[in-house]
Amino acid sequence: MIKGIGHVAFVVKDMEQSLHFYCQVLGFEKMFEIPHPKTKEPWIVYLKVRAGQYIELFYDGKNIPEKVEKPIGYSHLCLEVTDIQAIASHLKEQGITLDVEPTQGVDRNYQCWATDPDGNRIEFMQMNPDSLQLRAERGEKLE
Repeated sequence: MIKGIGHVAFVVKDMEQSLHFYCQVLGFEKMFEIPHPKTKEPWIVYLKVRAGQYIELFYDGKNIPEKVEKPIGYSHLCLEVTDIQAIASHLKEQGITLDVEPTQGVDRNYQCWATDPDGNRIEFMQMNPDSLQLRAERGEKLE
């Protein structure tokens, strides 16, 4: 059911410094940016660690649509799953309340959200073949 870690997300104070660290120092590849769906302002930068594993960097938390306080640092863990409906059903059967029911995100992947017992946010994501991540990996131009 769970395939592995899809991405880890961080809210960053200074995007340019963070991109320098993750890309120039650590050698990860900047794949694409996603503008905020409502304001069209810079929102997320996607970095490729390796095929199928990513880091999401959020601009200082100002443009995050969820009604969750966003301090600088850890935002959420994303676990890639084979079937979003199956994981949602499994979580509910185990007594876990979903914070967000299965839906399609702005990156075109399917996702649902829950929190662990300590309140850490976890995204469960089923990759869509037409997702921005997989299109970028295939070298397609993203618009």
